[in-house]
Amino acid sequence: MNTSSPLPSRLATAELAATSVNAVLRAIDQSDHADPDRIAVAYRSDRVLLIDDDAPSVWSPFSGFWRASDGWLRTHGNYAHHASALCRALALPTDAGADDLRAVFAAASVRDSVDRITGAGGLAVAVRGENPDEDAALRERSLVEITRIGDDAPRQTAVYGDPAAPLRGIRVLDLTRVIAGPVCTRTLALLGADVLRIDPPRLAEPEWQHFDTGHGKRSALLDARSPQMTELLTEADVVVLGYRPAALDRLGLAPEFLAEQHPGLIIAQLSAWGRDHPDRAGFDSLVQAESGIAMIESPDGERPGALPAQALDHSAGYLLAASICETLVRREREGGSWRITTSLRRVAAELLGMPRRDEPQPEREIDPALHRQTFSVSGRTITTAAPVLPGFSFAAPRPWGGDRARWRSPRTAPV
Repeated sequence: MNTSSPLPSRLATAELAATSVNAVLRAIDQSDHADPDRIAVAYRSDRVLLIDDDAPSVWSPFSGFWRASDGWLRTHGNYAHHASALCRALALPTDAGADDLRAVFAAASVRDSVDRITGAGGLAVAVRGENPDEDAALRERSLVEITRIGDDAPRQTAVYGDPAAPLRGIRVLDLTRVIAGPVCTRTLALLGADVLRIDPPRLAEPEWQHFDTGHGKRSALLDARSPQMTELLTEADVVVLGYRPAALDRLGLAPEFLAEQHPGLIIAQLSAWGRDHPDRAGFDSLVQAESGIAMIESPDGERPGALPAQALDHSAGYLLAASICETLVRREREGGSWRITTSLRRVAAELLGMPRRDEPQPEREIDPALHRQTFSVSGRTITTAAPVLPGFSFAAPRPWGGDRARWRSPRTAPV
């Protein structure tokens, strides 16, 4: 029996990945199952990404595990504003290196460093062991919660009328960043939806990150408080929200408000820590560290480790996409406005409740050339992981922020 895995870990990473991806196929009434090797490459897409044949650097020196005087902490500084906040909190120059950070962290407690960084607007968490009671309580809630929050009439949008593009004619407003939300909306674009990603004008996205998850979408810059945003929402079928719940409230994008102002809208909301922590920012690596996953995956029982991929992000993205597809059909039949929610922490609780192994399986080697797709984007050659859904091909990513903030016209026009 072959016991190797393309995503080897103590926890059931490969099984979670397969379940999440295949949920999309079930949602669009396809009986096929995604190839496990293709899934593994997609979940590790940052490792196969090439921009003009060069592999970009995807991790900042301000992101990592650090030993403190009484334990370990995990920081995240891939965005410039988070890196600046971390340096400001630690009284370090912005060109500080790993040795500088290591010395500062080693001289302080975990709590002291985490409090200083988060107090300055940076991102850091303590590395903790798992809490089975907390995870069990989280698993009492649905992995993805779907709630009707409006009573308007059904919309006739002919979902699944074209097997080659089952979401053709569906308009999706993408207000997400990093991996989970963009994976969700990339999947909807793959299925034929008109996906328009909107970013704030003053918060640039790392180029590699956009190329890694921007397939098939158009990308524009727009202030969320502008009248044009209201016009886009009025004509949208779905909006996908990836900002902290408290930030959405401040921007006038809370799901209940959107449902009241735009009847029939499907509002999909993704956060790092869930509804119990509305003002807390986070990323996959931080959730792994605080939930206990990092210590379960420790290479030696002392140093924290990590899953073989950012599996919480990717799984959340596919699960949210599957729920959106299901809810579009439900809206056609029943009408209503709908809220769909999940979080990286809820996905982590799911993974922690699945069967696990004492040791990771041997890693199965995969030829990445079999699972890549290459595009030309503004004269540059971009090579990315190919889509996991059998029978579908990505459209090329477009330059970040290079499109106008408007829907395609007519609805069925190609990208």
